[in-house]
Parts: sequence; structure tokens; C-alpha cells
Amino acid sequence: MTGSAIEEVLAAELAIGDAQIGSFGPILRHLLANDERSVFSDEIVARIRGMIGDVARQLLDEVAMAAGQSDDRAHSLDDIEALSSSLVANPAFLAHCHALAIEWQLTERLQARLALDPVLSPLLQALIASPDAGTAASAMALLASQSRFTQAQRRMQLPLGELPGDLLHAGLVALRNLAVGDAEAQGHAAAAESAIRKGYDEGRTRLGLIARIITTMGGAATAALSVTHAGVAMFLTALALGSGQDRDIAALAMGEGQMGRLALALCAAGLKPAAVAEQFVALHPDVSLPEGFEQLGADRAAGMLAQSSVYPGG
Repeated sequence: MTGSAIEEVLAAELAIGDAQIGSFGPILRHLLANDERSVFSDEIVARIRGMIGDVARQLLDEVAMAAGQSDDRAHSLDDIEALSSSLVANPAFLAHCHALAIEWQLTERLQARLALDPVLSPLLQALIASPDAGTAASAMALLASQSRFTQAQRRMQLPLGELPGDLLHAGLVALRNLAVGDAEAQGHAAAAESAIRKGYDEGRTRLGLIARIITTMGGAATAALSVTHAGVAMFLTALALGSGQDRDIAALAMGEGQMGRLALALCAAGLKPAAVAEQFVALHPDVSLPEGFEQLGADRAAGMLAQSSVYPGG
């Protein structure tokens, strides 16, 4: 197969994948509101619902504390539903929860199939043992953060302090809107928002730690592009950084119907065809790369990805 022919094949697969991802938001919003079955597994829908509801309750907890009700966690179901609905209506927030659910599903799958530890990957273990004190300290912080992530996912929870900055802001705007028309409630919401922002540090979130560690690895970051060596969490961040994509999109590329996007992302991140094939063996052992894939260059793969349109934030 010629170079132009393989590009046509992958471009067609990417277009199909774009259309699929473009439908995720509306379908998920419908499922979360109506409890119907669809192409999404019950587990994914339940996990997304759990995370969003948990964020809503945490926001209301902060308001209760601002109002001096530190021992009261019995919130109005109407308030929880209103906040949850606002978060579900935010495409980027919904996509992030979806991506985390996919990440955890893949983490559990690889633990079961390949005995890949969900917390301590071989790469993270090596970083912890680094002679560089800064690297070792960051790796230890990530170890603790990844452990908290696994516990939260098993409970279908999402700590406020682990949200990306723009999504935390979206949650606070939703909280602000909930109090409109009630001066006292607005005051408590403002105090809660101030306390949340004061205690927030995006650089100390799990995703912030991973991004910083991989960035400081420089050329050695290629090691993080092996899912069995780096673990799912570091692999997804390395794939996103290397291919110029949003991390949530990199996570969604792990799903069925996204093989073209995954192959292009791995190629754009700089992996040779043989290394791309190794990742497919780990992630999708029943799928083979299309004939002629080795003719596709990293620059061209990156260009094709840049032309795709996907739903987070859209």
C-alpha cells in the first residue's frame, strides 16, 4: 500500500472516530438523565454519574462549612441535582469524567490481563529510585496521588482538588449560579469559593504531577510511551504531550472505534512502527496495524490529528 493510500485509510478511520466522539456528549447527557442502555456500558455511565454527583456534594459541603454547619452533610436533593445537571451540561466537564472512567476501565483491564499494577508501574518505581532528589520526591508524590486516584475510582468519586483548573472554575460558577436570588446563600457560596480557590494548586494534582515529571524527563520521556512500562496514567499523559492532543482525547482514543486515532497519536508522538505495534498488542491484541503503516511519518500523523474535531470543550 502506498503512502497516500495508507493516509486515506487512516483519515477515513479518523473521520469515523471523530463522528463517534462527537456523539458521546449528547448520548451521555441523555443516559445520565434517563437511565437507558446504549453503546456505553453500565459501568461507565454509573462511574460518570458517581463522579459528578460526588463533585456536587463536595461543593455543597464547602457551602455548609462556610455557613458554620460543619457537621451537616445532609444536602437538598434538589440542590445536588441542580449542580449535577449544570456539570453534565458542560461538555468539557462531562468529557473529563468520561475520560477518567475510560482510564480506570483500561487500568483494571490491564491489571487483570497483564498484571500491571494500577499504582506502581515499573517506570514510576525507577523514578522513585532516581539519584536525583527532585525526581525521586516528585515520583513519591505521584505514587501517593495515584494511590488516592485508585481509591477514589473504586468509590466512583472525584476530589475537587484533583480537577483541572478550568473545570474547577466551571464547578464554582455552577455553585455561584445555584445561589442566585438569595443574598445569604450568595454570601456563603462566595465564601466557599474563596476557600476552595485558596486551597487549590493545580501543580499538585495527579495530572499536574504526571505532566511535570514527563516534561522534565526530556528525551527519556519516550519510555512513558510504553503502557506496560509506564502504566496507564503516565502513558496517557505522555501520549497526549507527544501527539499534541488533550489528555482527555488521548484517553478516549483507547476505546473501540478509535484505532485510527490511537495509531496516528502513537506515530505522531515519535514511536517507530514496531513500537506502535507493541502498544497495540498490549492495548488491543486482536487488532493489527493496516498494511503500509510504516510509510506514515510523524509530522504527517500529527497534521492529520490536528485536523480532527472532537468534543471536549466543544
